[in-house]
Amino acid sequence: MGRRFRDGRGRLVVPGEAGEGGAVVTVPLEVAASYRARTKGLLGRDSIEGAMLLTPAGSVHTFGMRMPIDVAYLDRHLTVLSVQTMRPGRLGRPRLRSRHVLEAEAGVMAGWGVRAGVAVRLEFESG
Repeated sequence: MGRRFRDGRGRLVVPGEAGEGGAVVTVPLEVAASYRARTKGLLGRDSIEGAMLLTPAGSVHTFGMRMPIDVAYLDRHLTVLSVQTMRPGRLGRPRLRSRHVLEAEAGVMAGWGVRAGVAVRLEFESG
């Protein structure tokens, strides 16, 4: 997926569990693609509705954050490499194949079905 992303809004689409009748989950998404937007990220926020995509990104930190977050590392095909929960004041290990990072409030990604091996999709609002 060689496309470049822009700052903006869209939706994160997580496929349902095959064979278990799982429904597709759609989550509001903020995209932070510019240096300025990636640097700010979730700093100074008490919550987020949905998730934030940092792109390009191979690692994150939670210095200056007010809340613990779930972090999912995605490869260039938007397949989840790993998911972890990070408390404020932590430095995440860089992931070699990671091209994008999803951030959300701690504990929500498991409920969305975001876990290693899942390929997510992004939909963007026009305009």
